[in-house]
Amino acid sequence: MPLLSMTRFMTMLLSMVVVGFAIYMAWNWYQGDLVRLDNGDVVRRREDWVIWLAAGLGLFSMLGRLLIAPILARPDRGERSVEDRADGTQIAGPNGSSLYVEALGNASGPTLILTHGWAMDSTIWHYAKQTLGKRFRIVVWDLPGLGESKGPISLENFAGCLASVIAWSGAERVVLVGHSIGGMTIQTLARDHAALFERHVVGIALLNTTYTNPLKTMVLPRFMQAIRWPILEPVMWLGVILQPLIWLSAWQSYISGMAHLANRIGFGKYVTRSQLNHVSLLATKNPPGNVNKGNLAMFRWDATGALSKSLVPVLILAGEVDIVTKPIASHAIAQQAALATEEVVEGVNHMGMLERADHYNERIGAFADQVFVRG
Repeated sequence: MPLLSMTRFMTMLLSMVVVGFAIYMAWNWYQGDLVRLDNGDVVRRREDWVIWLAAGLGLFSMLGRLLIAPILARPDRGERSVEDRADGTQIAGPNGSSLYVEALGNASGPTLILTHGWAMDSTIWHYAKQTLGKRFRIVVWDLPGLGESKGPISLENFAGCLASVIAWSGAERVVLVGHSIGGMTIQTLARDHAALFERHVVGIALLNTTYTNPLKTMVLPRFMQAIRWPILEPVMWLGVILQPLIWLSAWQSYISGMAHLANRIGFGKYVTRSQLNHVSLLATKNPPGNVNKGNLAMFRWDATGALSKSLVPVLILAGEVDIVTKPIASHAIAQQAALATEEVVEGVNHMGMLERADHYNERIGAFADQVFVRG
């Protein structure tokens, strides 16, 4: 989402400033000050505190993650969020897309297709795969431009790719689950592929998502929209052009812990250290140029009323303290949809499906049981 990308960019710059200042201080120490002694000799005098400060800043730039992450998040609870991959496969999508897809869990159970949020990949569904996979057949996939998938970056292409994943699953009836841009992709599918949507989809779960340009439904919406054209768009395009340099800087920000500081704003009070590190690592690994292209695509997207004519049941889960897609966005979707159930989850932010995975997965599982019986 754009807000998280902007925060990552700012902390990346801050991390580079720390590196630059460390180099500057080390050079100043090396140069020292030329001092003339009483006997007329000229010597170079160096202050020890200068090199110690430079060394400390340099060490922080390389190992800061080990210090910052424990401060920002709770200790792990044993159920670590990891970058696990099953035996996936590549399938063809529209517009030349190549999509990484996995099917796992209960092979004889009803099919749930999970679509992740932006700057992430399908490994973010670790908890859902472990919990929901006991009862359901779980299909996860990487959005084009992220993870191991390639293809044009637009909501319209994502929706077409989701249609390809539904066809690949071979399931006649599916429940679609989408977090953030994943939920936007599902709404785009309902808007642009209505016949397929009504024929195969028996329920959708929209997690911490919006129905329109996310600049309109995040914190400080008027300010964010005001700076879109003079600041945000040029910076996003600059990130596309300078991707190699930005990527290198992003990795430095990750090892210094500044990336963790940026991604912390997407979590509420329940986040654990492994969850924060997982999200920070994925946001660093994915090409920043592609991430920026996705943000630009979101600026031009709107699916208002996409669910208004559909009789497909909708489960909407929002985070009480979500500043990336505020609960008002979920409330608007609930008002637009004909058959919607809305819940605001206490204490969670945009990454609620991680920090309260137990609650989210329980609600998704109960919803899927209900709609598969109904359908």
